[in-house]
Amino acid sequence: MAEQKEKTFADGFLFKRREDAPDFVVGRVSVKVDEAIAFLRNHQKNGWVNLDIKTARSGNYYMELDTFEPKGKGEAKPEPKAKKEEVKEELPF
Repeated sequence: MAEQKEKTFADGFLFKRREDAPDFVVGRVSVKVDEAIAFLRNHQKNGWVNLDIKTARSGNYYMELDTFEPKGKGEAKPEPKAKKEEVKEELPF
């Protein structure tokens, strides 16, 4: 089983779902500027920070730092198996 990393909550960000909103509105993100800027500066990679919106066991929403990193690009992909020689039939037309 994969090792579970410690959660990093997104300081300064708050997501609320509005049940009375129109169907095209999912929710609202509120940003506390000073806390959010500090969080973004501490966790940026190449100028980006990815956040996930998740549901807690309590049913409330929270925003968490997405720490996923793809495996190295230099890894060799497995080569496809050699194809058997295909016998092509001639079409009558």
